[in-house]
Amino acid sequence: MSIEQNVTNDIKARNENINVLKKHFSQCFDKNGNINIEKFKQELSANEIDISKESYGLDWLGKSYARVLASDETTTLLKEDEEFNQKEENKNSQNLLIKGDNLEVLKHLSNAYYEQIKMIYIDPPYNTGNDGFAYQDDRKFTVDELKKLAGIDEEKAKRILDFTQSNSNSHSAWLTFMYPRLYIAKELLKEEGAIFISIDDNEASQLKVILDEEIFGEENFIAKVPAIMNLKGNQDNFGFADCHEYFLVYAKNKDKCELFEFDIDEEEIFNDWNEDEHGLWKKADGLRRTGDDASRINRPKGWFPVFITPEDKIYVTDDDKPLSKKDTILYPINDDEEELSWSWGKPKIKNETYNLIVTDARSGGKSIYKKQRPKLGDLPTKKPKSFFYKSDYSTSTATTQLKNLFGKKVFKGPKPVPFIMDLITIGMSKDDTVLDFFGGSGTTGEAIMRLNLSDEGDRKYIMVQLPELLDSKKNKIAYDYVKNELKINKPTVFDITKQRLILSSKQIKEDNPNLENQDLSFKIFETIPIWDDYGFESKELTTQTKLFDESKLTKEDLKALLVTWKTNDGSELTESIEEYDLDGYSSYYTNGKLYLMNKGFTTKNLTFLLEKIDSDKDFNPTSIIAFGYHFESKNLREISENIKSYANKKSIDIDFITRY
Repeated sequence: MSIEQNVTNDIKARNENINVLKKHFSQCFDKNGNINIEKFKQELSANEIDISKESYGLDWLGKSYARVLASDETTTLLKEDEEFNQKEENKNSQNLLIKGDNLEVLKHLSNAYYEQIKMIYIDPPYNTGNDGFAYQDDRKFTVDELKKLAGIDEEKAKRILDFTQSNSNSHSAWLTFMYPRLYIAKELLKEEGAIFISIDDNEASQLKVILDEEIFGEENFIAKVPAIMNLKGNQDNFGFADCHEYFLVYAKNKDKCELFEFDIDEEEIFNDWNEDEHGLWKKADGLRRTGDDASRINRPKGWFPVFITPEDKIYVTDDDKPLSKKDTILYPINDDEEELSWSWGKPKIKNETYNLIVTDARSGGKSIYKKQRPKLGDLPTKKPKSFFYKSDYSTSTATTQLKNLFGKKVFKGPKPVPFIMDLITIGMSKDDTVLDFFGGSGTTGEAIMRLNLSDEGDRKYIMVQLPELLDSKKNKIAYDYVKNELKINKPTVFDITKQRLILSSKQIKEDNPNLENQDLSFKIFETIPIWDDYGFESKELTTQTKLFDESKLTKEDLKALLVTWKTNDGSELTESIEEYDLDGYSSYYTNGKLYLMNKGFTTKNLTFLLEKIDSDKDFNPTSIIAFGYHFESKNLREISENIKSYANKKSIDIDFITRY
């Protein structure tokens, strides 16, 4: 029988670009969904849209392969660390730490978090030759498969597969590694969001070109900012002692992008700002108008006397006469004795004398100036400069702080927490989410916690870290720490990331014993390989069809499948899955989706399900999804027909989907 179905390992990164084109230029696509590029150009010309003749970009060996990786399906499932997540301190957290290859993770997140992330910060490998970067890829395409997928000739396919399987650290390898990750990351950003990428001179030029020409577009470039991380400089470099690296900033859509400014620190407030009963202020422009249009002739209504008392109180009168002979009379006349005008009229001066200040003039008389008030927030703000430097940004200080947290030096070159805090301050508001898919030592997570602590914010983080094995010789201190103190047999970088977040949270709680309503915890998920021989691509089920042997699946396997499906169906990882008892059959409900994963679903359970939908106002699934391997064909037909009949009778929409 023919049934509607989905295939689990057909999970790909969400890409709305093709859907947008199909919506507006459907006539340019053939019956197989392929775009006719010449017809598309004709449509653009017909609508008087200029087609750029300039051809500038970056080509590299592996570019076509990188595009394949960006759209290729996942090879993993998502699994929840239930033991960790169900602890009292973690169960309500909205922060996430995900273990796995970040390309796989990004694809898993691409539906549930599509345009949900305000800020992305990453600190990818710099490809210095000494930072351990080497291209690694567990996908095993044949030459013929790659030729077909990438649309390239046999020779190029062979060359690409040679370097992707040889642990290369060439520029081409690095670009092939970065491109698909950046491509998918862009889809996760909100329209007003931005990405911040730390990098150094080894790949900065290449990175900017692919961001300009391949990912975000040159029109969405915001800044390339030098950040001084080592004021004394790296003495090992030839010619110059490098003391800086960069971070690049790109908007998802520069016309809608929202960036924020810094609060001026206490020292600057003390030096530059004063305070009165109305708040902070500093001396601004003079009250006397200046410029070509400032004369008394051009602005006669701005010509009148302003009076100043011996106590420097300012006032005006309707009859232009002072209230006391002791008061100073001031007209808008400059040092050249030109008769000008005031920039404020009498009513505004009367109502806002508190926004004016009297100073001694150079000529010996008096002058009146306006007070500048902060425009946003309780404190004045300032725009970030085009280079970053604070003593707090020192990498050596960051290393020392991390060493103090762990009790030993377990990570080389961590990013300074104050530096990441400043980037987050610029990139997102107090209740937004940051994504960091090169988690490293976990600096971004600690920065979020400490920034929320400082201003009672509700920022959230999603961090991804590969479980890269720690070398027992090259990383002996970290290896021994994880193995001996954390009791983990195969120490990885992920274990360091996780422990850093735990220790930072503990330290913040110890330093702030009365702290309440702060999310200092996180939940853990990880990618696991899809089971051997798993998959189903037949469009028709018959008695001869050879199916996957589902009998080897454990309860934990089914839970991983459920987490993977619900995320791909648009539910965020932190959204809980509620178990519903359908008269003895356990089903799972979240975000309008009901999942039937287990064996043993009968007509009795189906009847109970329909009655529950009819009677329970809080239970209204729009989709019912069944794990096909656990149902017989006649059972699936019965469910499908009854759901359809019920939906028609009630005039509601309920989809029934069989998934493998």
